[in-house]
Amino acid sequence: MVTFPTLRPRRLRKNKLIRDLVAETNLTTSGLIQPIFIKENINEPEKIDSMPGVYRYPPNDHLIKFVEEVYSFGVKNFILFGIPSFKDEFASSAYDKNGIIQKSLRLLRQTFGEKILLITDECTDEYTSHGHCGIITQKDGKLCVNNDESLKVHALIAVSQAEAGADIIAPSSMMDGVVGAIRKALDEAGFTDTAIMSYSVKYASTFYSPFRDAAYSKPAFGDRRGYQMDPRNAFEALKEASLDIEEGADILMVKPAHTYLDVIRLVKTTFPQYPLAAYHVSGEYSMIKAAALNGWIDEKTAVLEITTAIKRAGADLIITYYAKDIANWIKEGVPF
Repeated sequence: MVTFPTLRPRRLRKNKLIRDLVAETNLTTSGLIQPIFIKENINEPEKIDSMPGVYRYPPNDHLIKFVEEVYSFGVKNFILFGIPSFKDEFASSAYDKNGIIQKSLRLLRQTFGEKILLITDECTDEYTSHGHCGIITQKDGKLCVNNDESLKVHALIAVSQAEAGADIIAPSSMMDGVVGAIRKALDEAGFTDTAIMSYSVKYASTFYSPFRDAAYSKPAFGDRRGYQMDPRNAFEALKEASLDIEEGADILMVKPAHTYLDVIRLVKTTFPQYPLAAYHVSGEYSMIKAAALNGWIDEKTAVLEITTAIKRAGADLIITYYAKDIANWIKEGVPF
């Protein structure tokens, strides 16, 4: 084996041009997805205190302007989260033809046509009075999320979103069988070309806390550990992903991303033929933002390093609140 001094790895780190030439992992704007919070009964964007730089948008010109701005940086993919004015036990506003997401989809589709890709988060937590990802019933004298009854509602939501113009439905409830229920409902309604990006591997994580503040979706009782995955488990992710594949998922997802790089690698290695998304979640965003605002880290370098790590681990698509910034920084040139 040839060794030092003949072999000198530093030759390929000599300057930025050489480093860029031989870089194994490169970020592109085509794989970025920008999340958007859209809220009923507001006229101006609202700040989200726990997520500096992120806003709730009304379904009007402010939403259009934000999408135009993100698009101008080269990001064409958006995932929408709705915040309704009305909540009940059955998430009825989630599948209302005039619901917040349905109205927003029509507005964006009419404005941008096929220039952008519209993904919809399909869940009930933002739309229910109890904040859980399904329908609540009593079992043995206790309140619980009824898995099979919940599937009926998730199917209704998915079809209503497809009817309004969604390109991809992203079920996030972690209900057993939800992908199959949605696929069947979409196909029966004639939406055989509407893809499903399943939150296949979604952990019960504390890093969702700022999102729950942003979307007013904190559970009114209990928690979601009964249906979201245990952070101590990695190989269970393969079971969840394989079940979603069998039920008709077109794209898989791991959530969170930054703190679950090993799981991203495991899922991508096991199912390389399926596109894999990773969600860099609200708490991961807010930690970076807080440190940057305090001058403890360089925000641009930190975000690009973390996003590159997510891509290097195996993610093909990255959902991130930094999507617009990353696209801009890619144009400027990565600092490595």
